[in-house]
Amino acid sequence: MLTENQKEIISNIAEYVKNEFKDDGTGHDWWHIYRVWQTSIKLAEKIDSDMFIVQLAALYHDIADWKYNDGNILAGPEMARKLMGGYDISEEIIFRVCKIIENISFKGAGEENKISSIEGMIVQDADRLDAIGAIGVARTFAYGGSRNRLMYDPAVSPLLHKDFEEYKSNTSPTVNHFYEKLLLLKDLMNTEMGKRIAQERHEYLEEFLNQFYREWNGEDI
Repeated sequence: MLTENQKEIISNIAEYVKNEFKDDGTGHDWWHIYRVWQTSIKLAEKIDSDMFIVQLAALYHDIADWKYNDGNILAGPEMARKLMGGYDISEEIIFRVCKIIENISFKGAGEENKISSIEGMIVQDADRLDAIGAIGVARTFAYGGSRNRLMYDPAVSPLLHKDFEEYKSNTSPTVNHFYEKLLLLKDLMNTEMGKRIAQERHEYLEEFLNQFYREWNGEDI
């Protein structure tokens, strides 16, 4: 349970983040953050964890995403630290939240997952769940469009990037992203509840791709 002071801090941070991201059109908008926040709470209610850390990390997890900061993975934790410094939050909690933000993102098939705390595992699962299923499909194409990427090119094969450097320099068509990240997430979930939900959403991704190729090839005509 959160203290009254913690509830007030979370409320203020949520309002700030909402205002910062309300006009984003890349799939990393306030409603993405809101869903990750609410899913994190639901996962945390089933697991012994620090709910304050979970909510802080969920609200700040995309505060300065490396994708919009020249690939700098420290931009997010540095911004979160600065913002949390304006509240009555202990240094220990700030440190733990920043470590989650630094390591939460998928960085390529060959990169080791460095999330170690249960709070980090919860927020990472919530974030990854929002990357798959129907909303995940919509977000993927929104992001691809914002980056001026082709929707699909049969001549360009997906790559399983061996490290972060290779992954962040990727510019392949949007459909390739399903194979380079989204379809891998089911087997990378941390919590039992996350794994169960991911299975259903993963199946939707497969159904979507099957229908996409049927239409692309005119097999439904």
